Amino acid sequence: MAWLVMIASLILVTWLVSLFTILILSFFPFTNHRAAPLRKRNNVLLVIAHPDDESMFFTPTINFLTSRRHNVQVLCLSIGDADGKGNIRKKELFQACVALKVPMQQVKIVNHPDLQDGFGKVWNHSLLANIIEEQITSHCINMIITFDNYGVSGHCNHRDVHFGVSKLLYDTLQKDIDVWELVSTNILRKYSGPIDIWLTMIWAMLHSSGTIQYLVNEHPRRSYRAMAQHASQWVWFRKLFVTLSSYTYVNTLRKIQH
Repeated sequence: MAWLVMIASLILVTWLVSLFTILILSFFPFTNHRAAPLRKRNNVLLVIAHPDDESMFFTPTINFLTSRRHNVQVLCLSIGDADGKGNIRKKELFQACVALKVPMQQVKIVNHPDLQDGFGKVWNHSLLANIIEEQITSHCINMIITFDNYGVSGHCNHRDVHFGVSKLLYDTLQKDIDVWELVSTNILRKYSGPIDIWLTMIWAMLHSSGTIQYLVNEHPRRSYRAMAQHASQWVWFRKLFVTLSSYTYVNTLRKIQH
């Protein structure tokens, strides 16, 4: 029994130290020597599947980019109408993006009959590629950030967004656009909260080619404020998710080679 108490105490201390480290960084902006490719000011397109994806998974990346005055455009490929709350969720996404310092006019939400939210709803990759290409052309995009092929949670819509971006790259040979995917982690790391910053740093150090970047959340409180704007989704288990999820505290981005 004593060893269980010791392990629990060690985990708690590590959690608190990690969280304290992140909070300190919020007062002294984190300069990540491994994020050099992301320092040059870019026109960035964040491609997500549903309203709240930006707040649940991508806030370390968004905070990094907006604090360095990148021009961030958000493309949400559905209104999240699985529960009939699509119109409400559209408004919530605009409010969340404002909380993340992304102006409303830089947020586009797609409501296409073939791109409806839901498990088992297969999205056409060619249609996705066409919509994404329109945004690239309209806003002179030179960087895309999106899900990887597992999509963090394994949600089919997240995965289809990845494959839509991939289809665009391979069909149009867009060599002048850098594309980064959010790396999905195993369940232990996913729910390790701020502790994952240390594991992420170690993992990134093993990849010295510049194809892996880690971004620690410089404004974690902003992430909570953003997710709280999604009032229709802000139920107890999502509050718990945002607290425990490593994606609240750190993002690992991997460059897609094309």
